[in-house]
Amino acid sequence: MELRATSPAASPARPTDDEIDLFGLTHQGHRRADNQDHFLIATIHAEIKVKGTSLAGISELPLLGNRLGTVLLVADGVGGTNDGGAAARLATESVMQYVATSLRCYHEMGSGSDPRFLSSLREAAVRAHEAVLAEAVTRPDHSSLATTLTLGIGVWPWLYVVQVGDSRAYIYSGKRLVQVTRDQTMAQEMLDIGALTPADMPRSPLNDILSSAIGAEQASPEVSRVDVSERGCVLLFCTDGLTKHVTNGEIESFCARGLSAEDLARSLVNLALDRGGSDNVTIVVAQAPVKARSRAAT
Repeated sequence: MELRATSPAASPARPTDDEIDLFGLTHQGHRRADNQDHFLIATIHAEIKVKGTSLAGISELPLLGNRLGTVLLVADGVGGTNDGGAAARLATESVMQYVATSLRCYHEMGSGSDPRFLSSLREAAVRAHEAVLAEAVTRPDHSSLATTLTLGIGVWPWLYVVQVGDSRAYIYSGKRLVQVTRDQTMAQEMLDIGALTPADMPRSPLNDILSSAIGAEQASPEVSRVDVSERGCVLLFCTDGLTKHVTNGEIESFCARGLSAEDLARSLVNLALDRGGSDNVTIVVAQAPVKARSRAAT
């Protein structure tokens, strides 16, 4: 398990639930017959479920606690398999079932140092891999099913990211965009060992060959951690339908405009579509603005 970490600086106050700006968007693109991407945005709360009471006005009580964590997820069904969309759906459902039943230590995560939590994140990806493999063997044609999975769980002031495949997680902070994840592709593997140069990367056919995927022969979850305490930082998760057409520099430029989560997501999806939209494209954005702002036009 790989853990890449940063150290939090002196942090401002934790954003309240109503300050968090969340939005997700998926589009089929112009050249695909269907959309095999999936995304999910969720918040995790402590909740009281009343089974019976003599109290009047129980619905007025604060039964839902403050946010413990935030979940961001994108999954891109692998097009070369028989049913990538099913794989992406199964992986998403499996991860959320695991998050709901197994990750119970959010209160302790502010320190960012609990190895049990990090192991649990990796286990969530392994469970998703097993669910997709189990589905594949039940199909009469013995279909191959595979998907990418990029899962982020924010427990302030940290964002924990689990990566399998080549969908990406970015953070825009301090006027700079940083790619949190590492693409699990053959092109990246060749670059890492010096067999491919950065100049050759954009044109390499190896960019489309995954070295790791949920449901494939090899699934190698990588776990990262990044400080998200700076107000105004932007978290952006996306499938490669965006990054095939839009560069990191362009994503950074759009993040710098101070758009709402919805406007940022729609602007980037539209840019990918305007440039051909050769694949399904999915974006999830989360941010805690420095101050309230009016809706910007796209």
